[in-house]
Amino acid sequence: MSDLLTQAIDKFFYILYLIILFRILLSWFPGAGRGPIGALVRSITDPILVPVQIMVDKSPIGGTMVGFSAVIALFMMNVVEVILCDIVIAIF
Repeated sequence: MSDLLTQAIDKFFYILYLIILFRILLSWFPGAGRGPIGALVRSITDPILVPVQIMVDKSPIGGTMVGFSAVIALFMMNVVEVILCDIVIAIF
């Protein structure tokens, strides 16, 4: 049972990682994120990236031309994934 749950958690985060990476790629091309696919990607990733962007903007590295928020969000997601998998393994 725990193996199935950890695999589901792993797949969920993997898909989320890919969607965030796709959003990063869309940001490199002007106007690429304005269509329906861009709107879908933003609706999925905004709840994760916007709070991180707010924290980064308030930090000393905020306001630079390079966006660190996606990298920080990916790192934080990895930490959450590991913790969730450890909890599932401990419970089951």
